[in-house]
Amino acid sequence: MNADDLLRELAPQVVGVLTRRFGDFDAAEDAVQEALLAAATQWPNEGVPRNPRGWLIQVASRRMTEQVRSEQARRRREDLAARRMSADRQSAPAADAQDPAGRDDTLVLLLMCCHPALSPAAAIALTLRSVGGLTTAEIARAFLVPETTMAQRISRAKQRIKASGIPFGMPDREDWAPRLDAALHVLYLIFTEGSTTSSGPDLLRPELSREAIRLARAVHQILPDDNEVTGLLALMLLTDARSPARTGPGGELIQLAEQDRSLWDEKAIAQGVALVTEALATGPVGPYQIQAAVAAVHDEAATVEETDWPQILALYGVLEHMSPNPLVSLNRAVAAAMVHGPAAGLDMLRVLESDGRLAEHHHLYAARAHLLEMAGDLQAAIESYRAAANRTTSLPERHYLTIRAAQLAAPPT
Repeated sequence: MNADDLLRELAPQVVGVLTRRFGDFDAAEDAVQEALLAAATQWPNEGVPRNPRGWLIQVASRRMTEQVRSEQARRRREDLAARRMSADRQSAPAADAQDPAGRDDTLVLLLMCCHPALSPAAAIALTLRSVGGLTTAEIARAFLVPETTMAQRISRAKQRIKASGIPFGMPDREDWAPRLDAALHVLYLIFTEGSTTSSGPDLLRPELSREAIRLARAVHQILPDDNEVTGLLALMLLTDARSPARTGPGGELIQLAEQDRSLWDEKAIAQGVALVTEALATGPVGPYQIQAAVAAVHDEAATVEETDWPQILALYGVLEHMSPNPLVSLNRAVAAAMVHGPAAGLDMLRVLESDGRLAEHHHLYAARAHLLEMAGDLQAAIESYRAAANRTTSLPERHYLTIRAAQLAAPPT
């Protein structure tokens, strides 16, 4: 592991230690960022310390102590932190000393970033900043907003957590499940935005996908027996394995059926299949495991013709019953068309149209266009492709849908 990867892995652990020690998440996060900068400057020349985690804790602790002592406005926080700590914890440990608690606070920090008082957007931003180690500028670029806007969003999120008065630590058992569910959902949203961006010129944002996978691995290491944690990690690996084949030389979108499967990451597929197989065998089964199973069926097919669509249809039926969602129903309709013919899928899409939740969503129009093309109704397919193109904010998707409509409209040669 190189120094950059090591720093990124240790950052949330050190933030957790300092937050637990000093009781101030905001200041701890700032102090750790300064410690990381010092490490990035010194370690390449002096070498990585024998205990890099202890080194970071010591440097960041000293920084926090300096802040407390030099700023009169923070005197009350120093007194509060001193009262909370026992005498043997009021000085920083030696650089090579092991943390007495020996704890990895990554999961605690992740759950804190998914505080119920925060909106999903704020939770995602704070998770990427404090747990993922991305800079404010990087997060702002990823979500196409000005850096000042993102800085304000992160600052407000920290203040909401501080105002809640909830001390740093693992939530009570009754609060555990919703916090973990929220944390996994945040990681899922981060990964989804990285694997298929919602807007902008690029289809993929690999830095977001990589961070989501890294954080999911960290949670899985802490909770290896949680089947939904395992399922989410498997889903990410199996989906990300197809990334090298999802875009062409110019960044254009390539649909699953048209991808060069030799470009898929076989190692990631093997890891993902092993994880989801393990999770499904031990139960209980949850939505992330079912989605991972669908991804595994796609990934294990050597060609598009060998795809086991009946199994995919059955899995979407289970998922729709377990976690009702119009997008799940949309995917089930496409699977039904692949098994029973396009008419069956179009009938299911009509039900979704009457539902209203997807009435103006570009995915509905794109799916309808695909099934109409399968049915041979080319003029209706062209109209649906154009309607889908007009509704998406992703430029690669818009280009693909527009080109598909033009190809169908072109006279045969």
